Amino acid sequence: MKILLLGKNGQVGWELQRALAPLGGLVALDRAGADGLRGDLEDLDGLARTVRQLAPDVIVNAAAYTAVDKAETDVARAHCINAEAPGVLAAVAAELDALLVHYSTDYVFDGSGDQPWREDSPTAPLSVYGRTKLAGEEAIRASGCRHLVFRTSWVHAARGGNFARTMLRLAAERERLTVIADQVGAPTGAELIADVSAHAIRATVAAPALGGTYHLVADGETSWHGYACFVIEAARELGVALKVAEIAPIATSDYPTAASRPLNSRLDTRRLRTTFDLNLPDWRDGVARMLREILS
Repeated sequence: MKILLLGKNGQVGWELQRALAPLGGLVALDRAGADGLRGDLEDLDGLARTVRQLAPDVIVNAAAYTAVDKAETDVARAHCINAEAPGVLAAVAAELDALLVHYSTDYVFDGSGDQPWREDSPTAPLSVYGRTKLAGEEAIRASGCRHLVFRTSWVHAARGGNFARTMLRLAAERERLTVIADQVGAPTGAELIADVSAHAIRATVAAPALGGTYHLVADGETSWHGYACFVIEAARELGVALKVAEIAPIATSDYPTAASRPLNSRLDTRRLRTTFDLNLPDWRDGVARMLREILS
């Protein structure tokens, strides 16, 4: 099996290089690519040529425009990367009869209520980022290609910047932190996303009827405030000296941003767990593991 991975240097893409390697021959590209290959999702023609040249059995798109606030003014670029490029990949995947794997987000929902969103729940994104990610999903489904679309949320990894690193830095500098307490979701490790993806790819290649849209997040739920408290407590247990004495909860309305965030980012993972016979570990397990990596 030949696999093409796009976005190899992102948090999920980095872990996918490890998780996908045992499945077959892996070609992993970043934006620049090599040997005339193009992994740049803004170069739609080059992207299509690259996929046709490689003729992979599986295309895994881990690249995306993820600057949520910047997208509010950088609309055309966000739309190209998040909506048009997945559509191009889907069209070529349909030509080649390849399986396309793509990652989406809880931002396709409006965040209302307090119940976990199912795959068939009504979508109503609040932001440009959410709308472009939804458009990418819709282009993939409309193409008729074989596909796996994984919606995930609150992704973290030991590699690169993330919420936990920010909290640790601020906690070392300040005695008091304020963190949003009315947005609820599940911090999800990039390594979990990669490992589940590899499992699902292998199963879906063997049984194409398993394809479709799935929610992929760690088990359990917390707020950003609860996440921050866990990070600080875990860091102290690992012997890290921190200055912070208070982590105060605040409302989303107290911290205005250019893009609106969903308050309810809970995603129902029953379809994923049942279809692929998987267990999803609690979010604390993944965060604790990530902290041990970055603090060791």
